Amino acid sequence: MKIAVVGKGNVGGGLAELWRSAGHEVTEIGREGGDVSEAEVVLLAVPSGEIGNALETVRGIDGKTVIDATNIFQGERPEGADSLAAFVKSKTGGPVAKAFNVNFAALYDRLGDAESKPSNLYCADDGAREVTEQLSRDAGYEPVNAGGLENARAQEDFLKLVFAVNQAGMGPFLYRMAPPDEL
Repeated sequence: MKIAVVGKGNVGGGLAELWRSAGHEVTEIGREGGDVSEAEVVLLAVPSGEIGNALETVRGIDGKTVIDATNIFQGERPEGADSLAAFVKSKTGGPVAKAFNVNFAALYDRLGDAESKPSNLYCADDGAREVTEQLSRDAGYEPVNAGGLENARAQEDFLKLVFAVNQAGMGPFLYRMAPPDEL
């Protein structure tokens, strides 16, 4: 699969490396921008305050499937947007998924060491589900569907609880959500 990753930080760079290892063709785009018209899917992994600027520097993104891995660490959601993912959708016009935003990038290199495959919580438009599930698996996660993109805000807000667990003493962690018969 041809993947364009917008953002070369821990999340974008780390996922790009995992996907290359899984056999995908990955192009990484930084602050200078670039063309994603050849990509089948685009991962957006930039600071929330830079989403608008990042999307302005990317050509060929209109109508593309976008996986939004952004989070709000400082500031607020863009005015009028219920979620960062909804804002991304308003700018790109294609199907959007919210994924990879509640996992610790610092643990990407340890995913294969887990006794059970860790989960990757996602919510998505119908047109983004299949590719999000495939790329979750190819990165080393088991995808967990949290419904449609209307749930993106709840997933973004879930990060507060994830960080609370981290800061209460557990540190970075993997999580597993599974039906009881799979445990």
